[in-house]
Amino acid sequence: MDLQYKYIYELLFSVQVVFAVDSVRLLNPPEEPVPDLPLEVFYSCDAPSTVQLDWTVTFDIGESSTSLLRRWHCVPGKPRKRTLKVTLPDWLLYRPDAIVPESRWVLSCMLGASVRYRKVDSGDWMVAAQHVATLQSRLVYSRPVKRHQVCFAWSATMLSFARDRARKHCLVEQETVPLLSSIFASTGEKFGIVKNLRPYASDVLEYLRIHALAFPWSKFSVWILVTRHCQDSSCGVLHHIDSQNNYATPTVLLTQSGRLHVQVHGGPGESTAILFPHEVPLSKWCHLTVTFQGRQVTIATVCLGKKSRTVKSTENRLSHDIRLDDTDGYFVIGGGRYVKGVEGYFGPSFYDRNRASPQSSSEVVLPDVIAEVNLTGWMHACGEFSHYINQSIRFYSLLAHQSKESSNRLEMFHNEKQKYTLNTCELWEGAVPQYVTKIVQYLAFKRGRRAVSPDAVGRALYSLSLRKLDGVSSMRAFAQVLPLLLNASCLNNTAALHMSSLIYSLGLGVENEPSKAWLLALLAAQKDHRLALLRLGHLHHRGLRGVLADEDVAYAYYANLARQTTRDRQNPSPEQVYVEDIYLHDDEILNLQTNKDHHIFQWLKLQAYQGAPDAEQALARMLFWGQQGVSPNIEAALRHYERGAVRLEDPVSMYDFAIVLLQGHGVQKDIPKAIKLLKKAMDKGFVPAISALAWYYERLELDYEKAVELWERADDLGSPDAALNLGIVHSLGLYPQRPADQYMAYKYFLKAAERGHIRGAAEVADVWSTGLAGRVSRRPSDALLWAKWAAEQNGYLGRLLRRALNAFLKSDLFGSLVHYMMAAELGVAVAQFNVAYLCDQNEGDFLAPAFALHCKRRYYNLTVHNPKPEPYAFLRMGDMWYDGLVDGRKRLTPAAQMYKLAALRSEPQGWYNLGLLAEEGYRLPMPLLMELGLSQFYLADDAELRTALYKRCRDSGISDSYVPCSLALLKVHLQVFQKEYSTAIKYVVTVVAAAPVVLVVRGLVGRHVLS
Repeated sequence: MDLQYKYIYELLFSVQVVFAVDSVRLLNPPEEPVPDLPLEVFYSCDAPSTVQLDWTVTFDIGESSTSLLRRWHCVPGKPRKRTLKVTLPDWLLYRPDAIVPESRWVLSCMLGASVRYRKVDSGDWMVAAQHVATLQSRLVYSRPVKRHQVCFAWSATMLSFARDRARKHCLVEQETVPLLSSIFASTGEKFGIVKNLRPYASDVLEYLRIHALAFPWSKFSVWILVTRHCQDSSCGVLHHIDSQNNYATPTVLLTQSGRLHVQVHGGPGESTAILFPHEVPLSKWCHLTVTFQGRQVTIATVCLGKKSRTVKSTENRLSHDIRLDDTDGYFVIGGGRYVKGVEGYFGPSFYDRNRASPQSSSEVVLPDVIAEVNLTGWMHACGEFSHYINQSIRFYSLLAHQSKESSNRLEMFHNEKQKYTLNTCELWEGAVPQYVTKIVQYLAFKRGRRAVSPDAVGRALYSLSLRKLDGVSSMRAFAQVLPLLLNASCLNNTAALHMSSLIYSLGLGVENEPSKAWLLALLAAQKDHRLALLRLGHLHHRGLRGVLADEDVAYAYYANLARQTTRDRQNPSPEQVYVEDIYLHDDEILNLQTNKDHHIFQWLKLQAYQGAPDAEQALARMLFWGQQGVSPNIEAALRHYERGAVRLEDPVSMYDFAIVLLQGHGVQKDIPKAIKLLKKAMDKGFVPAISALAWYYERLELDYEKAVELWERADDLGSPDAALNLGIVHSLGLYPQRPADQYMAYKYFLKAAERGHIRGAAEVADVWSTGLAGRVSRRPSDALLWAKWAAEQNGYLGRLLRRALNAFLKSDLFGSLVHYMMAAELGVAVAQFNVAYLCDQNEGDFLAPAFALHCKRRYYNLTVHNPKPEPYAFLRMGDMWYDGLVDGRKRLTPAAQMYKLAALRSEPQGWYNLGLLAEEGYRLPMPLLMELGLSQFYLADDAELRTALYKRCRDSGISDSYVPCSLALLKVHLQVFQKEYSTAIKYVVTVVAAAPVVLVVRGLVGRHVLS
């Protein structure tokens, strides 16, 4: 058949010569690329020209590459046939190995022959005739292996063997990106979940994405439950911020009327806003989707009630292209830097990057995580309970107005309330307890004609529960007060919500139920309860209690509390206490704790009375912030501040008192007096006074040049306040004769944070959460840690820690344990350690042995995984591994690891314990010795290693360890001495013992001879 084709081609070419036609033909093109191909080319031309043979390959990313194979001259005349040996590159023909490189995915390969003329005027080539043959490229690993005519080096052979043995994996690409996988409680503030996307690692997918930037085919879906319509003009649901800090496609907002506002952008000056005509209902989970199909935008909602399903949708075709570059900038669910978020909850949310698959409304079902938590079930039950309370309030208020015996009703209530036992059914499982009705009756008759609100009933229920828990010594008490707390929770008492959540989470007197604990924590956090925000941040940070780990969700909670902490510091109150990291095993710190009746406090008062400025400072600080066990008393603190500033002219007291006068904390503002004190303190060289004066010039005098001059002077001296304020003026563009500079502001914020400034930490975290385009990359993990640190300085957390410490100092070990356990559930490292320590000591056996073992094992383990763990926790974890208390087996390797970590943190007991393990015959692993800097002793004698370990213990610089470590070292030396000189000692002893025997024998022999 091929021979017939050749004859036909020759006949055709003969005809072409007669008519002088340019022509070229590949006679035997292969079906696929083959090595050393003998290719036959028939060609003719009507004028001197050039015949050219090329090959073109197209890759999976859409790129093409053309290479020249051969070129020769064509002379007019009869058709000619030329046979060529075509050699294609090895990466197209063979499987990759140590010599053949690995290629991209080849979609097609073509051989092309052409007759060309060069233009006289331009010199460019003009194609007069061409013929193209398509070759089907084989998949990379279906190609043959090349038989190389060379000897491989050993390294190349091993590399080839490793490649052949390696399993090839396709890159995992997320075409459906989870923006949120759990539930997020949105407070309606500027805190939301930030996500950024990266380009595809696959060249094919990235090529498709780039070519679809102006013609997107994608879908966004969000689950949302709105508890209150937007109080501003609009609130954030989902929005996209580009690298220029502008809104990009898509921007989904909720208006005051409860309607969705969707904004999309095209080219420059092309934007369209779409108002969804249907209102989003309150207290129902709704599945919102925004689908892009070229220029068409489809918005749909499916809202699920208890027994209903409401479906709404609109289709909008735009007159301009839609530009959606999902790698430019970042996405935000909820509130962000430029818009407040919706009040309510967000559920699982997804983004389909390269598809817009339709979904039937009947296919929309509640995700498992939403169904398990059952927020709507709680809201329904609380709605009925609140309705009952309102009816009761109206009824008893009416009775109180008509009754003349209201004064006697209070006494009657106190006498009768003990008759009613608490109903242990949960709120959603039982009827309304009778004690709730009695409390409503009590409040109605107590207030007389004044209105009673459901919130007041909730506060009364919560106060009653706290009184019942005061002084308890059993977990059963928590089960008894739980119904009170749940009823109070239903009446908007966020403290009751938070405590109920902790009871379920810790299993205090009730069964541990993580889902209910999470439900109650979400409810409290949505109402902006500080400690609930801290707890949810911790759960999402570590992925505990069944909550999915998500750094971006954790950051949103921590960032909220960090901002609140900065505001709380500006508004001190008796409910706030300075956060102090006090570890219960540190007797030196515990001995410094005091109160107003303690001898230390009385001694400080005496010193202050005698004119000691340090004593005045200490007293004022303890009373103002509630430090070292002293309850906050701002009025008393002001007296000490004033006495130190005015009478003693102490610069520290001058500064502190001036700040109080500037802000009016507990005293009337007196700015002239404050400025006078600050100037005196500055003249005495007190750096914070310089920064405070700069604040005065900036805020009150509006003299930015003077303010910046003072701040830069204070910054050079290490002031954290000065660095923060310089960052603010750079950020807002208030620096004289300079435009706003966010990068310069960031550098000052970072400096302030590193100097320990809480707001500086919050500002740095804010920058790292989104990044600065072209200057600072996004660093979500580091942003989380800064926000967490700032959040953990909150005064309401300090109050909880102080309660726990005060209970310990009063020998109320159970009360101290419970309060520390509540703080430990918030992720506070010092609380986790103190819980473990109390369970470990178990003084007076106040805990059951099984509970104490489980407790110390859990909380010591949590402690050692903190960023800055207490070394004592490593020692105790090592001891538990050694004693077989972790998994029932004595395990020396993990014990040695724990002791190593303690030793690296300058804990001499760690070195000592490692020495004991070596003394027992355990061979310390080489990696462990390398970390300790003792790798040279791995093959050395056991005594040399123990000597090195005990020397490190002795030379640690801690006086208490010197004697025991020295004795252990002496023991090693004695053992070495005994081992090395034992033979000589035995010889000397033998000789000494043998001498009298010889003398006796000689005497006997002599006597015999002589006789």
